[in-house]
Amino acid sequence: MKPEIAFVTGASHGIGRAIALEFARAGFALAVNCRQSADELDQLAAELKETFHVPCLPLAGDVGEEGFVDWAFSQAEQTLGPVSILVNNAGISHVGLLSDMSLQEWNRIIKTNLTSLFCCCRRAIPQMVRAQSGKILNISSVWGSCGASCEVAYSASKGGVNSFTKALAKELAPSGISVNAIACGVIDTRMNHCFSEEERLQLAEEIPAGRFGSAAETAQLALSVVTSPSYLTGQIIAFDGGWQ
Repeated sequence: MKPEIAFVTGASHGIGRAIALEFARAGFALAVNCRQSADELDQLAAELKETFHVPCLPLAGDVGEEGFVDWAFSQAEQTLGPVSILVNNAGISHVGLLSDMSLQEWNRIIKTNLTSLFCCCRRAIPQMVRAQSGKILNISSVWGSCGASCEVAYSASKGGVNSFTKALAKELAPSGISVNAIACGVIDTRMNHCFSEEERLQLAEEIPAGRFGSAAETAQLALSVVTSPSYLTGQIIAFDGGWQ
């Protein structure tokens, strides 16, 4: 039986890399993407092929760019087959006062965190509609619901991800396609390495679980969501150790 094909963005490190590993372990064929870390992406693809014996296609480029997304999906379809699972994980943060933020920095956050969903979903949906099945999973943040001081652009983009998820789920449910999001709390990835050890300890004390989450745990949840019944759709699933 031919494996299902998953397209994972932002896969060179952190949550995206962990999701690619978890999906490969489950037997999925993979198209993995990142914007800049092409060497890391190639190493990941080689590791997945060697360890799990699954097809894996590395596709380096900016998923906020329509032209690249069209090319990347064409490559995935020609090499692997039709994409039935899309994981929109690519994301960046920006810490600082809104009044000090440039329009260029704002646009970069929105492009990477939100426009990328539009580009990838629009390209993936027609094939899913033809198949009358498919899973779309967006990686969001708790800040998309409650907002974070000094992270206005990031919070706004993730709030957009949450609304995008709920609206698209209603649009695609009649076609048997589910759309959900995982709203992450503090996950121990590069994005949170800006904190000092003292700040990390203080932050962990605020979380009822008493610690940061791991990328591997997030990946386990991601696999559970994309293998769940299609009746699970339009949900923003908080994954924050009881924090928010």
